[in-house]
Amino acid sequence: MLKFIHAADFHLDSPFAGLAPEQAQRRRGEQRALLDALAALARERQADAVLLAGDLLDSEWCYRETAQALSRALGAVPCPVFIAPGNHDFCSPRSVYAALDWPENVHIFRSAGVEGVELPGKNCVVHGAAFPAPRMERSPLSGFRAEQDGRTHVMVLHGDTAPQGAYGPITPRDIADSGLAYLALGHVHQYSGLQRAGDTFWAYPGCPEGRGFDELGDKGVLYVELEEGACRAEFVPLCTRRYQILTVPLAAGDEPLSAVRAALPGDTARDICRVILTGEQDTPPDLAALERALSPGFFALTLRDATRPPRELWARAGEDTLTGLFLQEMARRMEDEPDSEQLRLALRFGMAALEGGEDAAP
Repeated sequence: MLKFIHAADFHLDSPFAGLAPEQAQRRRGEQRALLDALAALARERQADAVLLAGDLLDSEWCYRETAQALSRALGAVPCPVFIAPGNHDFCSPRSVYAALDWPENVHIFRSAGVEGVELPGKNCVVHGAAFPAPRMERSPLSGFRAEQDGRTHVMVLHGDTAPQGAYGPITPRDIADSGLAYLALGHVHQYSGLQRAGDTFWAYPGCPEGRGFDELGDKGVLYVELEEGACRAEFVPLCTRRYQILTVPLAAGDEPLSAVRAALPGDTARDICRVILTGEQDTPPDLAALERALSPGFFALTLRDATRPPRELWARAGEDTLTGLFLQEMARRMEDEPDSEQLRLALRFGMAALEGGEDAAP
C-alpha cells in the first residue's frame, strides 16, 4: 500500500486585501505555519510521499522569509516531496523554484513535458509537469500513457478539469486514458471528493487555508492510501481560520443585536465572518453600532444590510399625499432594479424625511 499527502493551492503571501493591514500580515504568517502542519501530518501518518499540486505561492515572487519557511518545512518532511508548479507560481528563471537551494528530499518538476521519478523502495513512479508561464492552453496529459510495467504510477499536476481553457485543461477522457493509479490535482479551491475516471482515481484537495468569502468553511489536505484497484482519501482540516457567511433573518420589531447573537454558531473567535441581515425592518439597522458590539467575538467581521421595509408600507402608495407620490415613484424604480441596495436605502431615508416633515406640518 502507498500512503501519501496530497495538497495544493497554499497561495503563500496572498495580499488578503479584504482585511486590515495588520490582520493581513498576521494571516500571511499563519499561511507559513501551514507548512509545519503539513510536515507534522506527514510524520504522523508515516507518508511515503508528499504531492504538492501547484500554486504553493501566490505569484512567482515571494518574501524571503516565506521562501526560507518553505524550504525548511519541506526539508523536515521525512519522505520525498514532489512539486508541480502551477499558473500562479509557474516555473521560470526568476521563480523561487530556480533561485532557491532546495533540500535533497524535494523534487520540482520544471518542464511542461511530463517527467517520471522513481519513488525509492515503493515500486512506484511519480510523474509530474510544470506550468512554464501563467497560461497553458494544452492539456498536460495530452499523449501521456503510463507504462503497464507492474509498477504503481501516480502523477501530480496543476490544471483545470475542463474541455478547454488557459489553465492546463484536463478532460475525463485524458484521465481515463492515462493509465495512472492516482492523479493529484491542484487549481480548484474546493475539495472535490475522491473521483474516478476509468481505472484512475483523482481529486482536488482544495486550498488548505481560505482567503476570501468564496472559500468558506474548513480547508485542508488529503491523506491518501492507494493499493491495486482501491483508494481511500481522507480530508484532513489544517486551516487556522475559517471564512463564514451568516444570514440572519429579522422580523419587523426584532432587535438586530439580539437576533444576531442568537444566531451565532458557537465559538467564532478564529473566524472571518460576514453577517447579512435580511427580512423586514421599519428603519435601517445601525451597522456601525452592531459592528462595535459584535467585532470582539471574531477575528474579523463585516455586516451587510439586506433588509427591506415592511410590505404594508406599499399600501400607502395610493394616498393623495407627497408620501404616496414618493412611494409610487420608488415602486416604479424598484421594479426595474429589485435588488438595488441604493434604492432600498433611498426609500428608507426618503420615508424618514417625509414622515418627519408631514408630522410637523400644521
